[in-house]
Amino acid sequence: MTWRSAGADRASATREIILVTAERLFAEHGVYAVSNRQIGEAAGQGNTAAVGYHFGSKFDLVRTIVRAHTADIDRIRAAMVAETAGSSEVRDWVACIVRPMTEHLDALGSPTWFARFSAQVMTDPALREIMAKEALTSPSLVEALDGLNGCLPALHLEVRTERGDMVRQLMVHMTAERERALADGTSTPRATWRDAATGLIDAIAGIWLAPSTPPAG
Repeated sequence: MTWRSAGADRASATREIILVTAERLFAEHGVYAVSNRQIGEAAGQGNTAAVGYHFGSKFDLVRTIVRAHTADIDRIRAAMVAETAGSSEVRDWVACIVRPMTEHLDALGSPTWFARFSAQVMTDPALREIMAKEALTSPSLVEALDGLNGCLPALHLEVRTERGDMVRQLMVHMTAERERALADGTSTPRATWRDAATGLIDAIAGIWLAPSTPPAG
């Protein structure tokens, strides 16, 4: 191994340590509550500027964390969408939206931080744009949403928008709560991530198919 390749390997390892540490700290404390200096120290970096050197701004760091996870989630979803093509069942398409995230979290082992990290990001208007651009516009997710929309009952526009917001809240915060419980060693309503996904799919399909009352006026 040459000194150049050895240096590149060290830089790659340093980036990975910083990424994992930042994700954990952001998940546990919030993105803006954690400084680059704190991340560097927790990652064992003597150079207080290490985070900025490797990732630039905090927005760039958040974007890199999102990308590190969404590639695998998108791969899982693409396979599911291909298998679901042609279905007219709401539940099938909801599964294509829910299960890729839970399968990814399950595959990571324990503890994980990405669900809680995502919840922190999605509650901040500026950071939410990063998640929307990096994770919510993937081709497989667009296909899954198109499939879902194609078999939903006729809904008033305001009702459809309202239910979409409900679904996003359930997906983001229920996975984050389960992840937090697992990290804390407390009990969860469902034994496995797969079972938790089934419960979420039940609830979300129920939301989309429930009777609706159009807004007054």
